[in-house]
Amino acid sequence: MTASTTVSRPSVSRALVSAEGTPGRILVCRLDSMGDVLLAAGAVRAVAREAEVTLLVGPAGRAAAELLPGVRDLIEFDAPWVPLEPGPVRPDDVDRLVATVAEFRFDAAFIMTSFHQSPLPLALLLRLAGVPWIGAASIDYPGSLLDLRHRPDSGLHEAERNVSLVAAAGFSADERGAVGALRQPLPDVASWTGDQPYVVLHPGAAVSARRPSADRAAELAKALRRDGRRVLVTGGRQETALTAHVAVAGAEDLGGRLDLAELAAVLAGAEVAVVPNTGPAHLAAAVGTPVVSLFAPVVPSAQWAPYGVPVIVLGDQQAPCRDSRSRNCPVAGHPCLDAIRPGDVVEAVSILAGATGPATAIPIGGRL
Repeated sequence: MTASTTVSRPSVSRALVSAEGTPGRILVCRLDSMGDVLLAAGAVRAVAREAEVTLLVGPAGRAAAELLPGVRDLIEFDAPWVPLEPGPVRPDDVDRLVATVAEFRFDAAFIMTSFHQSPLPLALLLRLAGVPWIGAASIDYPGSLLDLRHRPDSGLHEAERNVSLVAAAGFSADERGAVGALRQPLPDVASWTGDQPYVVLHPGAAVSARRPSADRAAELAKALRRDGRRVLVTGGRQETALTAHVAVAGAEDLGGRLDLAELAAVLAGAEVAVVPNTGPAHLAAAVGTPVVSLFAPVVPSAQWAPYGVPVIVLGDQQAPCRDSRSRNCPVAGHPCLDAIRPGDVVEAVSILAGATGPATAIPIGGRL
């Protein structure tokens, strides 16, 4: 992993440890979704090896943040420039964030963003809160808002991109590198999972472009059941109609019954998880479970597929919606996902059920 950077203070990590050995206090910021927060885990651990870490997250990422090792405190802020359906800019909310950050008296902050996001709105607020050193990846001229203007190589996986930012400031990753990890122990979910092997099928995603249709997901469940697999169907409280529809083929419906920590535990016990490009795919990777990734190419799979575990990516990665970041499928019939053959999913699960170690983009029948 390499990165081209412009750094005004090349090793902030050592500067943040006092002569008495007291660790510095660093704010790590990731304001978007659950999956984005989970992909910051390796970077958070790297910083936490040398400093006390507070994580600044949005409402959608808070539950995931609570599961990350190395996080001492959490601050939640619903940034109006981040969500897909943002609320208005409220001066009281901004003032409250600035005051809260100022109370912590942080020594430094890292702002983690995806390639299409700007760190500068948050950098301005952190400066107003008195944070003396701020690092972020930015293609925009930051003026005095950033001390480290990081320029990661294009195409890096998001997990590696995050680690490259903190590495540019002198923080070394641990032995797991950019691979995710969760706090242990996870909840006991034996009452949900029993003691027989199972596959998790999580059919939902936050936006429709990234999930197969309910009927296609039900066909996948039926195919896995015909192959002799025990199937647990998972989903959030707002997805219970979907999970009930998918589970009609003899699968077990856990939709709406699990909090995020319980979902992580269910995924940890699975032979394989079958999941679209959504947060639970990264949750499965964080607990070491192989993933059949039903990946709509609205974002690049090389940057957003589950990281650090055996993965088979299914779905037409050359579909017309490629790299469009579309929320709703722009192509009739949703062919990138609904053209996935149930037999390919069955084959992928069979391959991954015996897989160990990291792998990505394993071809099925000559297709990805």
